[in-house]
Amino acid sequence: MKRFLAVQHSFSEFFGALEAQWEARGIGFRYVRPVTGEDVAGTASQFDALWLLGAAWPAADRRHCPWVDDEIRLVRAFLKARRPVVGLGCGAQVLAAAHGARLYSEPPHDAYFTRARALADDPLARAVDGRAVLVMTNGRAELPPELVPLVAAEDGRPIAFRAGALGYGLFFRPELKPGMLEDMVMEDGRPLPEDIGALIETAREQWPQMQETTGRVAVALVEALGLMDERAKAPVIRIVEQR
Repeated sequence: MKRFLAVQHSFSEFFGALEAQWEARGIGFRYVRPVTGEDVAGTASQFDALWLLGAAWPAADRRHCPWVDDEIRLVRAFLKARRPVVGLGCGAQVLAAAHGARLYSEPPHDAYFTRARALADDPLARAVDGRAVLVMTNGRAELPPELVPLVAAEDGRPIAFRAGALGYGLFFRPELKPGMLEDMVMEDGRPLPEDIGALIETAREQWPQMQETTGRVAVALVEALGLMDERAKAPVIRIVEQR
């Protein structure tokens, strides 16, 4: 069975709208949650891909994200094992950092709807070209030359990049549902954009189109990264205590 490892950095940010896409394809997944104190660990040979999900804080803020260095090592282990890695929001910053990007804590919030514009002939860029997408991240990453911008916002800023043959970073968020944005508001102590109410309202209005975009993104990533190709995985050995 194909199986993803997903690193979850906040209680409200999980696979969300993408869960149904993976379940429909018979892909299983396991979450590891450093936000609850779990070690950011996983053996690349036991999974078919690594997903780095969004977060409440910038990846550059090591006080709130002390696991980032461990996560960078995990990214490099997956890439060395020829396993795809996809980063969403903060996760895209971590993927970029694994390729030498410099991270910044400002701006504290970068959240808005925009019309995506393709910058390259790539499955993901073609999938979202001309479509409304929700960008949501904290801080920013200064991309090195080896990371290729694929999609831009209306103001020209890159909102998705390619990291070699096996990596994608998305600052727009195909997994987010309106209910997940509402859950962010309920998270204790979570910093929020000033216009979070307007973002939630727009997400509700745009939800049918957002779902369609999520499906197109899933198809594009499956095609580009071979996510339906099951990699050889090491067996999981369970030790049973004899009494």
